[in-house]
Amino acid sequence: MTLETKQLAELAPEFFSGSIADREAAEATCARLESAMGDLLSVIEQETELVRLGKLDAAGELQPDKAKLVSVYMRGMTFVRDQTVALGNLAPQSVDRLKRRHAEFQPVLRINLAVLATAREVADSLLRKVAEGAGTSRAPTTYGPGGTAPRTPSLADGIAVNRAL
Repeated sequence: MTLETKQLAELAPEFFSGSIADREAAEATCARLESAMGDLLSVIEQETELVRLGKLDAAGELQPDKAKLVSVYMRGMTFVRDQTVALGNLAPQSVDRLKRRHAEFQPVLRINLAVLATAREVADSLLRKVAEGAGTSRAPTTYGPGGTAPRTPSLADGIAVNRAL
């Protein structure tokens, strides 16, 4: 789910200014991207912690905010990439601070992706085992009374789900 350009422009007008002409605009652009990165980092850390605690429903509720913040962040990164020369000339300290902040952001993002991948693997494995268990037929492995062949096997009657997991 991505935001429409109009909504994105309302959330982060600094990333739609066309070009950066002065130091003030350069500083504002760097500050806005740093702010977007901080907001996204906060939501990602919350999501990571909730998934680690097994609170997947609560983590899922963060998705709309996370999608919005990702859209703003990606637009900002694209804008900053396009304005690299102007930003470097007009606000070199802000650019350095932004680079350091981005370097701090990368490991947190990797951890979040690893936690989400692990949770997905666990969920897939559980679902696969439940499906296999529900799909197996219950058939006796011996002959019936009087040496007759057993009746046609029937599928399992149902499954039980432990919601405490």
